[in-house]
Amino acid sequence: MSESLSHDTFSLLRKDFELPEVTADFDEEKAISTLSKVIAYMLDREFERLLQICYRIDLGEEKLKKILHLSEPDQVAPDLARALWNRQKQKIEIRRRYSSNE
Repeated sequence: MSESLSHDTFSLLRKDFELPEVTADFDEEKAISTLSKVIAYMLDREFERLLQICYRIDLGEEKLKKILHLSEPDQVAPDLARALWNRQKQKIEIRRRYSSNE
């Protein structure tokens, strides 16, 4: 994946999850790891807010339910982080595809 796509994806998620600024050694796996930690906290303490973010990002109710109910307890946060990451990345790719076709 291109570095700019990773940065753009992280920037979209940064606003919703109040993530730190991108560092020099940034990569997709570090971003998802950071996001997982925030999601783990939110699962315990800010569940409603987490659900609102998931719906706003348009993760998809079925995907969200599947992760919440079928993932192993210690994998819920990482699975949700990866799903949210992939959804935002998909949105950026779609925007780029259509903006370059104009």
